[in-house]
Amino acid sequence: MRRLSRGGIDSRVTTELTELFEILRFASISTESKHSGEVRACAEWLSAKLRGMGLDTSLHETARHPVVLAKNRHVPGRRTVLIYGHYDVQPVDPLELWQSDPFAPVIRDGKIWARGATDNKGQLMAHVLGVAKTLREQGDLPVNLTFLFEGEEEIGSPNLGPFLATHRDELRCDVIAISDTGMVAPGVPTFGYGLRGIACCELIVRGPKGDLHSGIFGGAVANPLSALAKIVAGFHDPAGRVLVPGFYDDVIPLASWERDMWAKLPGVDDASYLALCGSPALFGEEGYSAAERTWARPTAEVNGLGGGYQGEGSKTVLPAEGFVKLSFRLVPDQDPQDIMAKVRRHIESQVLPGVTVEFVPGHDGKPYVTDPNSAFGLAAQRALRDAFQADPVLIREGGSIPIVQTFRDTLGADTLLLGLALADAQVHAPNENFPVENFEAGIRLNQSLLRELSL
Repeated sequence: MRRLSRGGIDSRVTTELTELFEILRFASISTESKHSGEVRACAEWLSAKLRGMGLDTSLHETARHPVVLAKNRHVPGRRTVLIYGHYDVQPVDPLELWQSDPFAPVIRDGKIWARGATDNKGQLMAHVLGVAKTLREQGDLPVNLTFLFEGEEEIGSPNLGPFLATHRDELRCDVIAISDTGMVAPGVPTFGYGLRGIACCELIVRGPKGDLHSGIFGGAVANPLSALAKIVAGFHDPAGRVLVPGFYDDVIPLASWERDMWAKLPGVDDASYLALCGSPALFGEEGYSAAERTWARPTAEVNGLGGGYQGEGSKTVLPAEGFVKLSFRLVPDQDPQDIMAKVRRHIESQVLPGVTVEFVPGHDGKPYVTDPNSAFGLAAQRALRDAFQADPVLIREGGSIPIVQTFRDTLGADTLLLGLALADAQVHAPNENFPVENFEAGIRLNQSLLRELSL
């Protein structure tokens, strides 16, 4: 063990941290084809690590990026636990905003800074290294374990559903555990019992066959960007409620016990949300707190918008086309396909004469919710309490893990969401980070979890 001085502090660099740094160095960006080699290299590194731990490990090809499976010796009569994670990461743009190379991990201010540090390599490796530690100390695990790691979560897991269906018998389990979610505050263990679903699409609005002079043609030809702006503005009323007809038809209202419970949680009051995001004010659906909006209410969001001249100064052009990328976060019992059909009809009703609109569907995933006080849920809470030496809190997650409901539908097993991410982890943004203490707690959590689930 050695000490490195980074960021003005002494950081103890353990063998576990060294191994985490190794996997963080892979630029395993699944959405960009130029990084396909790095994605595969990361999968191969992970396979070698698991095989070196004595697990029966295999690399399975898909239409895009491989799936890594690893198992211990399964003993009849033991409970079977599947632990899922993903080794792919988000793009790093804008690169100039990073304080250090996103694929050269460093420790600074007690945190690991790198793309994938929190989402999901740090949390994934906490489970891997927890298993490795138990095997070293005990020689065996108290459960039948299956690791399932994919390289396509950041693009919606398009090939994992078919993989689960094909390998259903091989992947049968009693319960699934995932650490790819968050904690409400530092040191507060958090058990997630729900996830929002997601449905994505892109619109391309086209007008003339090419850019036109706005003086010669302006007023005689429809402007695609103006038409696009009307469509985008038509998604919300002034209070932030989604205007798509039928959007809220299947939404299950929040239970009073959930609202009462969440109102007492640390770090999720409106003032904390505002301080974290840095916006001048909060905004959203009336009648709900910020936590309630993000955990249990559906949304429509603009993720990207473009078209026309983007350079310095003016260029009096009437653009030929514009685009917008949209995502809709969904809650029980909304169905992504139903929502996309309603969104498409709403868009068609907003189109101005003189333009055409191309609707391009994107990835989707169903929302998920389970009973936090089931036998497995209580076991997870005991494990969190043991790992953090504090009582856990119960939340739903605002983000989406599209495969979770597919796990339930295909394997018939519920999922325990054991998040280790903090709200300021900068997930999907420059300067992603993961506290060293959370990484170390994750290793303890894995050991406690497998022990509790075996009882």
